[in-house]
Amino acid sequence: MKSALHFWGIFSCLCSYAISKNIDARPDTVSIGALFTFNSTIGRVAKIAMAAAVGDINNDSSILPGTKLVVQMRDSNCSGFVGIVQALQFMEKDTIAIIGPQSSVLAHVVSHVANELQVPMLSFAATDPTLTPLQFPFFVRTTHSDHFQMASVADIVNYYGWKQVTAIYIDDDYGRNGISSLDDELAKRRSKILYKAAVRPGAKKSEMATVLVRVAMMESRVLILHANPDSGIALLLLARNLGMTSSGYVWIATDWLGSFLDSSPHLDIDLVNAVQGVLTLRQHTENTRKKSMLASKWSALVKRDNVDSRFLINSYGLYAYDTVWMIAHALDAFFSRGGNISFSIYPKLREIAGGGLHLGAMTVFDEGKLLLEIIRQINFTGATGLVKFDSDGNLIQPAYDIVNILGSGSRTIGYWSNYSGLSTASPETLYMKSANRLRENQKLGLVIWPGETVTRPRGWVFPNNGNELRIGVPHRVSFRQFVSADNITDTVRGFCIDVFVAATNLLQYPVPYKFMMFGNGSENPSYTQLINKIQTNEFDAVVGDIAIVTNRTRVVDFTQPYIESGLVVLTSVKKHSSSGWSFLQPFTIRMWGVTGLFFLIIGTVVWLLEHRINDDFRGPPVKQIITVFWFSFSTLFFAHREDTRSTLGRFVIIIWLFVVLIIQSSYTASLTSILTVQQLTSPITGIDSLVASDEPIGFQVGSFAENYLLQELGVSKSRLRALGNPDEYKRALDLGPGNGGVMAIVDERPYIELFLLEHPKFAVVGSEFTKSGWGFAFPRDSPLAVDLSTAILELSENGDLQRIHEKWLNNRMTESQSQTNDLESDSLQVYSFSGLFLICGVACVITLAIHAGVLVHKYCEHAASSQQAALSSTDGSSRSSSSRSRLQAFLSFADRREIDTRRASKEKAAALAGVGGDSVGGVSAVSSTTSVSTTTSC
Repeated sequence: MKSALHFWGIFSCLCSYAISKNIDARPDTVSIGALFTFNSTIGRVAKIAMAAAVGDINNDSSILPGTKLVVQMRDSNCSGFVGIVQALQFMEKDTIAIIGPQSSVLAHVVSHVANELQVPMLSFAATDPTLTPLQFPFFVRTTHSDHFQMASVADIVNYYGWKQVTAIYIDDDYGRNGISSLDDELAKRRSKILYKAAVRPGAKKSEMATVLVRVAMMESRVLILHANPDSGIALLLLARNLGMTSSGYVWIATDWLGSFLDSSPHLDIDLVNAVQGVLTLRQHTENTRKKSMLASKWSALVKRDNVDSRFLINSYGLYAYDTVWMIAHALDAFFSRGGNISFSIYPKLREIAGGGLHLGAMTVFDEGKLLLEIIRQINFTGATGLVKFDSDGNLIQPAYDIVNILGSGSRTIGYWSNYSGLSTASPETLYMKSANRLRENQKLGLVIWPGETVTRPRGWVFPNNGNELRIGVPHRVSFRQFVSADNITDTVRGFCIDVFVAATNLLQYPVPYKFMMFGNGSENPSYTQLINKIQTNEFDAVVGDIAIVTNRTRVVDFTQPYIESGLVVLTSVKKHSSSGWSFLQPFTIRMWGVTGLFFLIIGTVVWLLEHRINDDFRGPPVKQIITVFWFSFSTLFFAHREDTRSTLGRFVIIIWLFVVLIIQSSYTASLTSILTVQQLTSPITGIDSLVASDEPIGFQVGSFAENYLLQELGVSKSRLRALGNPDEYKRALDLGPGNGGVMAIVDERPYIELFLLEHPKFAVVGSEFTKSGWGFAFPRDSPLAVDLSTAILELSENGDLQRIHEKWLNNRMTESQSQTNDLESDSLQVYSFSGLFLICGVACVITLAIHAGVLVHKYCEHAASSQQAALSSTDGSSRSSSSRSRLQAFLSFADRREIDTRRASKEKAAALAGVGGDSVGGVSAVSSTTSVSTTTSC
């Protein structure tokens, strides 16, 4: 027990010695530098916040015990040169870390020095996204990168459905790189920057006004302003004077404006009017305990600093406060891990030593990499929330407040976070849920836009402040129902024109335009050349029967199709008349044979099952064979009268009758189709057989069908014939391939349908082998194409599109109805059934002939026996009978039942056998026979 206590005492002494030794190794004072512009929106707040952080740290015994933290602040005075000199001065004084610089431009230069001398540089305001740890490992950004801010701006633009924006920015590293990041983010969302308006740093108001005038001449009315507070405020005031903050404009300012408004307790009335309806961003910070404490004592801190003006804290001040705490935590961990503050000479400076720059005084921080590593691993809760870096060196959980400026104040309409996108719920509540970036979950509150309107601006106008759109129209010479020019009234009319006019009338804004015909008027123009006029800026749009095909979509944007289209094959056809043997066509020879064979098989199977128990299937062999044939084939008409008594026989009959029902129904349907539906024949059955042949093919002049046949289907150009109008179509098809014509014509369905209304003797063969439609062409990313697509869908839904179609196209259907009635269906004629009538007639004649022969043969036998009986009764005296009496006797014989005739013959034979008896008996027998005969013939 005593030894244990002795050991514990020794261990405690050693620990106390180690701790005291470690604390003793810490310096009494640690000095770090701070480089920023004192007299700026960010700098004024940052200066007070950092001073407050230093005081809080030095008063907290739990961090940096025994060490006093000192922050030496230097004013760069918005000068890059001054900032560089002051940064070098910090390096001469063996500074172990620098807070700043505030400017991204200065950060790019000073970061090179920090890399070489291994001095960590922590910036709370340099947001340039190109300042990355890959190039500048000793640059630590303690605020959020503009990469995330531009992603939030892009999400806002995408949320409201704008496809083009204009970017106004200061032409320095901060402005250029921020807008470049915005361009990338917009491209991910299929939007783009239409025009980049760069403003020279330190530009005069006249220069800014010139830039804004150019912006006002552009198409986009969504303006993204990425500047510093001084230049940004000046641009907004000038924009108001130029009428660019009125209704129809959208202004989205980056977080410079949010920081300015947060810091300014009072705004000038002109500025208030200039920023009405503007959307701006603010870096989102959590409502932490440190934030509340700092805000509560802010007024006292400002008074203690003896500044003339009064200002409030903004998000950059909070990040500056946390930056000082970040260095304190890092230094505390640095000293705890045995780090020492020591410097060594930078060897590369020896070669250029001398002069008045004192370059030799700049030394390398020996353990700068260790301190940098500790800073990257920082994890604590500061005034802004959780302070922690990700693997890319960025603060985790980047988020922004989206603010709408109203009156002299502002209203938060939502939030953006890299975790869940746009939301009306704070990011802290969303971090506890699974990430959901679906479009339907992206939400923002109500916005009051410039001009005090809640209606979402469409975000664009026509270039040059609404000059008329130059709309190219094909000058067609054929199928003028679609597009045609009236030379008398100098107007353009047609189905396509009416659709375009109706669609533009549905837009919620006026669209000034003028139609410009393209083509010489003697033949249809090339539609490929017409589309290319949009690329060369000769036309602002193209309206007409423009097919939407792949190669055209690569250079222009199309609206929603307003009519379906596609290539089909038109050729000459011959009407196929049904023959007298058409009733055999529904089945093939094999089908007829198999069907007949199964009739016999079923009859045989049923006979085998019924033969021993059913009298209907018994009798002489001939009778049984006849019964098998009769029973099997009578099931075709469900007319069999033989009873089936066995269970197996009934089961077979039920299955067979179902099969017969299906065969009979199929036969009836097929025969009906053959006899009543129009049957047309052609050697060409579709595009495959047409391409496989070597016959010439026609196409419409100017149509994309020519390129499709050549490039897609590989048809030789020598086989193609250009046709200009419907008359040439008819002439070429009538002549045929052997007389200088064509075998078939490949063209779009709307043209072919219109052609067939006037020429019904031709027909489309095969199916439509391309699927497309007609639309209106606009330059790439044109917002008018999107709005017109919506209008075309509305025309389709309210029925106006169908009414326009009937006006120009369906009325011709009525005119040609009488011409096509004879082709719609065929009336049934006697000739169609002549084969059936012939078979039935022949069968009747043959059976009657056989019956007549058998009847005459039997009558002769009957007559002979009757004559013999008569001779016996008259003692051989001969009697003659007339032809009439013989005919009457034959007809009387034919009318008798077969069984009665046989019975009478037997009775006569019996009477003859009794002639040798007494005469009375004989007379009685004869009398009896005569009586029977008389009774039977009645």
